[in-house]
Amino acid sequence: MDFDKIFTGNREQSLHGRYVTLNHIEPLIKSHSKNYEVEVLGSSVMNKPLYGITVGTGKSRIFIWSQMHGNESTTTKAIFDFLNLLGSDDDLAVQLTASFTFYILPMVNPDGAELYIRENANKVDLNRDALNLTQPESIVLRKAFDNFDPHFCYNMHDQRGIFGAGSTGKPATVSFLAPSYNDERSINNSRQTAINLISAMNDALQDYIPGQVGRFDDSFNINCVGDMFQSLGVPTVLFEAGHYQDDYIREITRKYIFIALLSGFNAIYENVIAVNKNHEYFAIPQNRITFYDFVYRNVKINYENKEKITNFASHYKEVLFENSVIFEACINKIGDLEEFQGHREYDCNGALFTSDDHNHLPIIDKRADFIIGFDRKFVNGAEET
Repeated sequence: MDFDKIFTGNREQSLHGRYVTLNHIEPLIKSHSKNYEVEVLGSSVMNKPLYGITVGTGKSRIFIWSQMHGNESTTTKAIFDFLNLLGSDDDLAVQLTASFTFYILPMVNPDGAELYIRENANKVDLNRDALNLTQPESIVLRKAFDNFDPHFCYNMHDQRGIFGAGSTGKPATVSFLAPSYNDERSINNSRQTAINLISAMNDALQDYIPGQVGRFDDSFNINCVGDMFQSLGVPTVLFEAGHYQDDYIREITRKYIFIALLSGFNAIYENVIAVNKNHEYFAIPQNRITFYDFVYRNVKINYENKEKITNFASHYKEVLFENSVIFEACINKIGDLEEFQGHREYDCNGALFTSDDHNHLPIIDKRADFIIGFDRKFVNGAEET
């Protein structure tokens, strides 16, 4: 299967970057309503509609939801790429819609998406509300799950760029988890199926991003939606869209989420997920916090009137400004960074750090604008050339 060609032919051009809101996807939902069943399942805290999209007539029922966390939009983009494929006359689309029924909630948290925050408008993390169901969005999601009675659940998220794929030295561009269903992290039939499915998707992704697939921590928390649905006996897969080199707006990662989706559905269709793949799954390196956006090594600083050679790091803060997300690099850590690396690294060769206010000591949380030595100028974390 030519995943690159399929993605390129179906990429939704109107969705781009990190800031994806209901205003961006609502016209697409309305256009898809010509081909698919679209319904309003309820409303958010701020009275925004929560949409459900049903596609296909097949026996295998796949439940997919995205943007439960408002500032996690990469998988939402990939879902609309996938919807474009399903709406085409391609042979693959015909096969998928005949074999599967997809029930998709493309944006569970439209209020958080508009505000570009993780939580909903009541400041509640919806992924910690699966048991108590205190929020209207949580209630809609659970009711959709109960009514659809899925065979598989896909829980779609983004993760921060701090994560590396184990000790590979590479970022975790895509991470997966077959959530636990109990405190002992046991493996029953539903979790085993999720493990086997992830192994199939990992096999496909290794052809594109070798060493850049991670495995998320499987500690059990019944308040988390994935853990809850797994405990109810439905194979559930957590997707985490992460960092790809220099892809801060996650347009490249978006493609790999799309590839993961397609390869997984193909594995289900071909019935190759019945074989125990525990060894392959647990061989996927576990996510580790190993990255900063920038690391500066061997820099001279002045601390309490004494010069010393050290390292420091800066990291981007994502800031919503005029309906766009901008990245502001701020100094994050000073000192021993032996166990960390930067998505970009600079060797300062013992030259002196000077801030824009002529201080020779980096200040935590201050914007990363400074000079190294006499002529190496850094603006918003990066060296000017």
